[in-house]
Amino acid sequence: MKILLISDEEDKFLWDYYRPGNLKGIDMILSAGDLKADYLSFLVTMVNRPLLYVHGNHDTGYLRKPPEGCQCIDGKLVTVNGLRILGLGGSMLYNGGPYQYTERQMARRINKLYLKIRRFGGVDIVLTHAPVRGYGDQDDLAHRGFEVFKPLMERFRPSYLIHGHIHQRYGMQRQRIFSYADTTIINACGKYILDTDNPPVPAPLPGERPGPVSD
Repeated sequence: MKILLISDEEDKFLWDYYRPGNLKGIDMILSAGDLKADYLSFLVTMVNRPLLYVHGNHDTGYLRKPPEGCQCIDGKLVTVNGLRILGLGGSMLYNGGPYQYTERQMARRINKLYLKIRRFGGVDIVLTHAPVRGYGDQDDLAHRGFEVFKPLMERFRPSYLIHGHIHQRYGMQRQRIFSYADTTIINACGKYILDTDNPPVPAPLPGERPGPVSD
């Protein structure tokens, strides 16, 4: 299955310079937040496939005008195309916005979903806006990842955690793909095509030794 991952920056190839066929072969779109509602509505119309999204910290406009034809899974666990997908949008609390959370608040959101995850028999993909603490995030509060995502991955072993929030332009050599426990972590900023039949191989963190990654 080919999944288009998007977040934070509208891709000109998929919008301004879109041509028929640009989305050929895409089975699903996952948005990790901070994108214009019109962009998501355009993409779901062009691809005619499910588009699922969570809120980014700048998505307050969705309160007035949510993306049309798309499914918000923020704070939910859904099954689409045979995949169990958990949505946890928002960033670390830094200025009191509606889609911002403390570690404790995010932990409560996750705890409320534990029973449903067990009922579903686990989770395949976790879709977040913020990254995992220590895996591609930054030290300032606004761009710090959540530590509480780690026990979630340790307990349920999802195949993927997809996030946004950390723009590739923040660092010329910024690493996009990491591994934690049995989970591949992918930064969806801009766009990234995930082929679940040919999964990406994460690079180790600086100082870590490369090792095998479970599918």
